[in-house]
Amino acid sequence: METGEILGLFGRNGSGKSTLLKILFGNVKADTFSVALNDNALTVSEVIKKQHIAYLPQHPFLPKSMKVRDVIIMFHPNEKEQDAVFYDPHIATMTHKKTGELSLGELKYFEVVLLSQLPHPFIMLDEPFSMLEPLHKEKLKSILKKIKKTKGIIITDHYYHDVLEIATKNIIIKDGIALTVNNVKDLQAFKYLSR
Repeated sequence: METGEILGLFGRNGSGKSTLLKILFGNVKADTFSVALNDNALTVSEVIKKQHIAYLPQHPFLPKSMKVRDVIIMFHPNEKEQDAVFYDPHIATMTHKKTGELSLGELKYFEVVLLSQLPHPFIMLDEPFSMLEPLHKEKLKSILKKIKKTKGIIITDHYYHDVLEIATKNIIIKDGIALTVNNVKDLQAFKYLSR
């Protein structure tokens, strides 16, 4: 994985996409593991200790009883990073709410924007487009294209058109093997999509 890349990760349910992200983040142990970030081979402990990777899990992870503004401050002690989240036009309208009061789409959008401003050079997003309104999907794609200048990004999502639109490289996991994907026809050929 390289800074400046957006890697689209595809695969049918149960193919191991989320598990792979959890292994890379250090939540799940693998029998064997190797990772290279910007051509530097790293051990699992180096990836975790040096906080190279930020991870958005598939399911909400923020405390439901905390207000959005307090979550922003907790995640971002740096004022510049806080401002990047606070001044997002959509998030600015919900800073007074508790995260448990947000719709699933609002919460997902907030989580992605929150993580995108972390200093980690790599970010993994498990279903970032799930539950988002079309307008917020477009805004999120714009944010991801912007931050890829300084980060490497892995995205897995069943909204394949959104992923294909912004990804610089795509792979599909089929029978435990990663195969290169270039377009919708490739996804059909690997039986991820019907013809």
